[in-house]
Amino acid sequence: MVAKEAFPVEHHLPGVLMSLRPSGRALPLVFDSPHSGNDYPVDFDHVPPRDMLRRAEDAFVDELFETAPAHGASFLKALFPRSYIDPNRHEHEVDLTMLGEPWPHPVIQSEKAEMGLGLVRRLIKGTVNIYDRHLTVEEIVARVERFHRPYHLALEALLDAAHRRHGSAWHINCHSMRSAGRKRGQSIPRADIVLGDRDGASCDRDFTMFVAEFLERLGYQVAINDPFKGAEIVARFGRPVELRHSLQIEINRALYMDEDRIEKRPDFADFARDMDRLIAAVAGFVAGRISSGA
Repeated sequence: MVAKEAFPVEHHLPGVLMSLRPSGRALPLVFDSPHSGNDYPVDFDHVPPRDMLRRAEDAFVDELFETAPAHGASFLKALFPRSYIDPNRHEHEVDLTMLGEPWPHPVIQSEKAEMGLGLVRRLIKGTVNIYDRHLTVEEIVARVERFHRPYHLALEALLDAAHRRHGSAWHINCHSMRSAGRKRGQSIPRADIVLGDRDGASCDRDFTMFVAEFLERLGYQVAINDPFKGAEIVARFGRPVELRHSLQIEINRALYMDEDRIEKRPDFADFARDMDRLIAAVAGFVAGRISSGA
């Protein structure tokens, strides 16, 4: 596998984001990791210990996909933590219970915000408050302007450039998930990998099925749109009618890390090689599509 230092940096905002561009032929293919950041801002006055807060991170996902430029793809990653502000939520998805003053901007009501998992998180581990105070409108707006919008603008720029060059753009939005969910108090084991295309609304189903079948050939159990269909990023950037295809991938953390200690498994490199094989396969799929004019 190729080290990330081999790839030229396209864009770097310290503490916010970094994007890498291909060193050779560029395909209209972009990978992004919005939740792997662990550069905690100095004004993040969280109450729970940092180790607890890190459970919200998609730890090491950026490392799993950082070889994308070796295969002709661009790669973007957030450097800030999702618990500070979540780039995979709409900027209007505000939890009003966190505020000590009226919110003067539009609000999108959502189940995630009601659960304390909105644009700015209220809770960690389901019940633990992240703050011991109300936030101000100024604080939330500043986070949107300094972190959330720059990330979306950087991703949009990469996808728009790809679409201009080739008439199409292909995007994989990379995440991790806990190995089990909970329903009615019961632990529910999850598949190895969950692909989300918002029931076909964010990308052509043949793209989803290509990725699913390739992963299955590698020996992984794959689910589609269950329990994750894709959130704000693929909803915003996936418009298959315009030949803009966005697919979300959720990877079971138990495959490559100790979920509780947030440490890589001894065989992390083996799993990373499989993800590199996936990147290469997707690059081949995209190359075939653009050569055929699809």
